[in-house]
Formats: sequence, structure tokens, C-alpha cells
Amino acid sequence: MIRTSRLELFFTLLLITNLTAQDAQKPQSMTSFFAPPQTSAAEQQNFPPLLLQQLSAIKAIALKDDYAYRELAHLTENIGSRQTGSPQATAAAQYVAGELRKLGLDVRLQPVTVPHWVRGEETAALVEYPEMVPGTNQKIVLTALGGSTATPAEGLTAAVITVSTFDELTALGRDKVAGKIVFFNEPFDKQKAAGGYAFSSYEEAVPYRAAGPKAAADLGAVACLVRSVGNADYRLPHTGMSVAAGIPAAAVTAEDADLIAHLTAEGPVRMHLTLTPQKLPDETSYNVIADLRGSDHPEQVVVVSGHLDSWDLATGAIDDGAGVVIAMETAEILQRLHLHPGRTLRVIAWMDEETGGSGSKAYTAEYSKDFPNCDSAIESDSGAAHPLGFDVKASAAAIDLLRPVQSMLMSIGATLMRPSSYPPGADIEAMSNAGVPTFGVMQDGRTYFNYHHTAADTLDKVVPAELQENAAAMAVLAYSLTNMKDTLPR
Repeated sequence: MIRTSRLELFFTLLLITNLTAQDAQKPQSMTSFFAPPQTSAAEQQNFPPLLLQQLSAIKAIALKDDYAYRELAHLTENIGSRQTGSPQATAAAQYVAGELRKLGLDVRLQPVTVPHWVRGEETAALVEYPEMVPGTNQKIVLTALGGSTATPAEGLTAAVITVSTFDELTALGRDKVAGKIVFFNEPFDKQKAAGGYAFSSYEEAVPYRAAGPKAAADLGAVACLVRSVGNADYRLPHTGMSVAAGIPAAAVTAEDADLIAHLTAEGPVRMHLTLTPQKLPDETSYNVIADLRGSDHPEQVVVVSGHLDSWDLATGAIDDGAGVVIAMETAEILQRLHLHPGRTLRVIAWMDEETGGSGSKAYTAEYSKDFPNCDSAIESDSGAAHPLGFDVKASAAAIDLLRPVQSMLMSIGATLMRPSSYPPGADIEAMSNAGVPTFGVMQDGRTYFNYHHTAADTLDKVVPAELQENAAAMAVLAYSLTNMKDTLPR
């Protein structure tokens, strides 16, 4: 027990009295900083007590429901990787459609023509480098980038040149690049990622994966390598799509990137590279579009979504099976609680986000005429870690109107409504560009790029309790948007 003397108590009361008097003399702007924001008439109108009670019930159910995790386990463990054009991708679309029909939604499979690229053999070794021990080589761990062409079946051997930037490559000129393997060594900024800005790190490094092979090919390179765009040093290569370049292209691990950079700085280096991917004929796959019809304004639509396709190296648990299943759970919770959305809730499992966005393009081609009646759209495509809130591309007035959603999600820390100048989801970009208010679930991304596009994107990386928090965040926002009296101002 802490004992307080009468003298100490006297001075404590005196201090409180003085501070209170000082506060009374402060400018109103200073005291209002510490006061809770006043509920506006618009908030009271759009979030009446009944709606707030319903949102509280939605959050409570989501935080103890295992529906999303069970669905994710089936997608990843029973169906597996879902690369665009694969039988698993089609099976996944049919499975999700069936599950949403069980919930009573009006479901359709929208046909989408998708590319079909398959990975083959992928090996590499440094066969010549400074002070090499005779009769040895250095194995390089890599993986082909999406859209890569193949080497000859027996592979190719060529000199390696290391550059850090596009400007460095351009400065070398065709004479020094033609016939060589170009290696882009642009590091992923780990410190920035550890500080909570992993997606900024990604945006800075990913142009070399996306456009590096084309830049190298334009100067006559026979192949292109890039440093993996990720922050895990477990000798895991990160794949991803690149612009068609007509040359073999691959990502090497961070450890092997350092090795190549070190040796090429010391002298001539030659690599033997074998990549045998194939570009097969296009396939027909599907977007899953499922509607829970609105009771008051069925023509007005609120979209909740994630993308169903994944890369082939793993089972796509965090990219982006998690996004699909929390969108499914939004509908499941409303049906379980017998809650009726005033506007139509539309669940979409997008196909082909990873290799060109043909699913989003097909949806836009068919539904763009209805975008004026699309109230809002949400996409989750940043993993399955603890949600921090939402990235939002909408007017300031729209964001301000959603303060009760922030209050409702305060208990799980998902309170951010961060304005964004760009669409917060690749699949909802066309809607966003058409003026539809769009939201991206913002997850803690500090470790996301440890696993993103690697063989480690598996179910064990998903923490069930954090997936439940994500489901709560999406469901609370989505039901608010379907049942607010006013549509969001644009």
C-alpha cells in the first residue's frame, strides 16, 4: 500500500486546483483538442442506436467465429495453389460459389479469359568468378518471374553485370550489355518495413521486377535477374509478374544477390542459367459474384472482396485467400444474425489479380454502367495480420461521416482511416477511378513481405485471432455502408 501524508495530499489538491484554473484560461482550440469529438447531426442520422447495436453484435460474432479460418484452410490445404489458368483456380471459384450459395446469396460465375503460364525447371550456378576453386561452382537459388520465357533446354551461359538502377543500365549502353545477363540489385528497405512502411519499401523496389527484364532486353541482354522484392533472409526467392520482355527472367534470393554483387565487383563472373517455363493457351476461369440483396435500395451496391488466384510456389494463404474468406464471412455473419442490408452487399472473389487483372477488367466491362449506383467498394489484399484500419480513397466528408465505425473498431485497434491518393486495391481500381469511394483493409505489414510471393505463403502464417479481427473490421464497415441512411458523398 502507498501511504500519502496529509501534507502530500494538500499539495496534490492544490496542484489539481491550479491546473484546473489554468485550463479554464487556455484558448478554446487547446481544450477542444483533448475533448472527444461531438457527434454531428449527420452521424446521429446515419448511425442511430439500432444500427450501433447491430454493429456491436457483428463485431462480437466475428471475434469468435472460425468460419473464415475454416474456409481458408479448405482453399489452401484441400485445393492448394491457385495460379491463374490452373485447374485449382477453377476449382476454387466453384467451391467459393457453392459456399456462398449455401448462405443464400444469389451467385454467378462470371467467365474470364485468363493467361496460363507454368513454371518449369529453374536452376543457376556461378561457373566462373574471381579466385574460384577449380572444379567447383556456386549454386544460386532463384525462381522464374511470371511471364518469363525459357532458356534453351540445356540452359545458357553468359557473363553477369550488376547494376542498381535503370540509369546505371542505360549508362552502360548496348555495347556493354548485349549478350550478357543483367542483374538488378535494388535492396528492399528492411528498416522502413520494420518501422511500419513495408508497402513503401515494396513500391520502391518492385519497378525493377516489373520493368527490369524489358529494360535489359531492349539493350540486348540474354537474360535478366532481379533481387527478390521482400525482407526475409531465409534464402527464399520472391516471384511476381514482369512486363513481357522476350528473355528469361528470374528473382534471386537476398543472400545470393549479395554474393553476385560482391563477386562482380571483384572481377568477371559467368553464370549458367536454366529456366524452362511455358506459356500455354489462354483458359476460361471465373470471378465469383454473389449478392445479398438489399431491402431498401437493392440497386445500390456495396462490394466486399479479395482475389482468389495465387502464385504457384505456395498455397496463397495471405495473398490472398485471407481476403476472400473475410469477404465471405461478412455475408455469413449477416445471415447468421438475420440482419438485412439496406443496400445490396456484393461479395466478389476476383480472378487473375496477380498476372494481369483480367478478372477486374471483365467485371468493369460488364458493370461499369452501374458504377454510379455502386455506393462503395472494399478489398483486402495486404495479408491477414492485425488490422489497423483502412486506406481510403474518398472525399474528406465521406471519411468524416464514418467516425462511428472508427469508434466501433477501437477495441481491436482498427481505427485508422488513412486518405489515399491512389486506389487501395488493384481489383477495385476501375471503380475508384470512376469516383466510387474505395477502402483497402490496412493490415500490419511488417512481416508481410517475408512470405509474399514465396514458397512460405502457407496457412500456418495466419493467426486465427488476427483473421477474426480482419473479418470484424470488414464486416462492421460493410454493414455500416449498406445501412447508413445517406450514400457516401463523392
